[in-house]
Amino acid sequence: MITVNNLSLRFGKRVLFEDVNLQFTTGNCYGIIGANGAGKSTFLKILQGEVDPTTGSVAFGKEMRVASLKQNQFEFDEIPVMTTVLMGHKTLWGIMQEKETLYAKADFTEEDGNRAGELENIFNEMDGWNAESSAGELLSHLGIKEDLHQKLMKDLDGNQKVRILLAQALFGNPDILFLDEPTNNLDVHTINWLEDFLADYQGIILVVSHDRHFLDAICTNIVDIDFSKMTIYSGNYTFWYQSSQLVARQKADSNKKAEDRIKELQDFIRRFSANASKSRQATSRKKALDKINLEDIKPSSRKYPGIVFNQFLREAGNEILEVKNLSKTVNGEVYFSNVSFTVKKGDKIAILGKNSVALSAFHNILSGADKDYKGSVQWGVTTTQASIPNDNAPFFEGVNENLIDWLRQYSPEEKDETYIRSFLGRMLFSGEEVLKQCNVLSGGEKMRCMFSRMMLMRANVLLFDEPTNHLDLESITALNNGMNDFRGTILFTSRDHELVETIANRVIEIFPKGMLDKEMDFDTYINSEKVAEQREAMMK
Repeated sequence: MITVNNLSLRFGKRVLFEDVNLQFTTGNCYGIIGANGAGKSTFLKILQGEVDPTTGSVAFGKEMRVASLKQNQFEFDEIPVMTTVLMGHKTLWGIMQEKETLYAKADFTEEDGNRAGELENIFNEMDGWNAESSAGELLSHLGIKEDLHQKLMKDLDGNQKVRILLAQALFGNPDILFLDEPTNNLDVHTINWLEDFLADYQGIILVVSHDRHFLDAICTNIVDIDFSKMTIYSGNYTFWYQSSQLVARQKADSNKKAEDRIKELQDFIRRFSANASKSRQATSRKKALDKINLEDIKPSSRKYPGIVFNQFLREAGNEILEVKNLSKTVNGEVYFSNVSFTVKKGDKIAILGKNSVALSAFHNILSGADKDYKGSVQWGVTTTQASIPNDNAPFFEGVNENLIDWLRQYSPEEKDETYIRSFLGRMLFSGEEVLKQCNVLSGGEKMRCMFSRMMLMRANVLLFDEPTNHLDLESITALNNGMNDFRGTILFTSRDHELVETIANRVIEIFPKGMLDKEMDFDTYINSEKVAEQREAMMK
């Protein structure tokens, strides 16, 4: 158990949270949510002893082993991969080091022999002889091949380092696990494995993530940071979101009687419980949603952007896009080849691939930003395209304009300031915020500006490359709704499972030696044995 007593954190007059009193119990996974800047990651750091609270204390159960996902990718650069993972179990690693030191002594004494015997017994009880094989299995599940296990961490790329640090946190099944954005840089198959692993985990998990599907798959409870308070709710993220929205609507309806509100909530909980029991989600296995206290459900104070793409300048015809024999090679590395497909009007296509750099190159070719490729890309004459690239820095670098002037240049017709302000207002830029200079925007603010630009362009074909990067859960939800309601054609890349599953009616996966093109939803694609066999053949 973790007990939090009277915890508060203030920076001058700014209060992140105060009077926090919580208990986290074994066998549960707690998803920590809140608006950007609410203090989610900081709260994890307080629990780990890395940040001191202004007031209050944190107490752990006796002899509970704690592990966390390290954020510093360079901390273990001079250490081999396998050793890095083993170091995640500090007690076991300490025993291994002490044994090695003892056995290396030239003047090995009887006392040393007794100590070595004690260590061997403890080592055996901790299943130490299988430690390397267990660590190797973890690494393999996380996509780190065996030929990399003895390499130094500095010889691997950033994506591989993240996976190794995740293996380090998971190694040895700690009693308490702290995870801050654990799905970053993981492909969908690795995330699926991690979801299954954590859903059956017997310890305490506290996780910060912007991946809604991941939170739904593993969380038994949601910790909501709102109004400078923290509240624990039973259920996963979707239950929290839908119930808080329901309560907000009820609160806005001043004419609704109390008994009607209660009945509506009870019906909602009953329906959600029935749906959860048919899924593989951890929620239904560990918490009975029908035991929820209705008084505990409260509306959220967070605001959701208004992302609406449906205002075309003109309707597209039936000929949207034809791609023939497309290939891209950079410095001798083949990103993809022999890619040919035709896009139909109204298609919403998820573009998948193991190599995120290759996916960005593919997006840039389709959007016209990259002309260095082989093959052909032919857009229909009635199409108009608007794109959001993975790297939006070129849109803002060296720009000394305010948001109104920056956005005005992308308006195909209307230039009036009130009209431009309305698009920024939908993205939660209000009042004097629209006069903010582009060169001081945060990553999330830049993304919201890019959505304003896309809406203003009124295109009938939308192209996205990882559009959920830098977004909070509220913006991701708004984007998901906007893409779902769009009546035109979409081609997009994303690691957000929920986004891909709810938007795509077709999946194209690109490989160095070809492609797969399937008219099916995402979950069907990743769970199909036939598709898995075809993918395996493509990757050889």
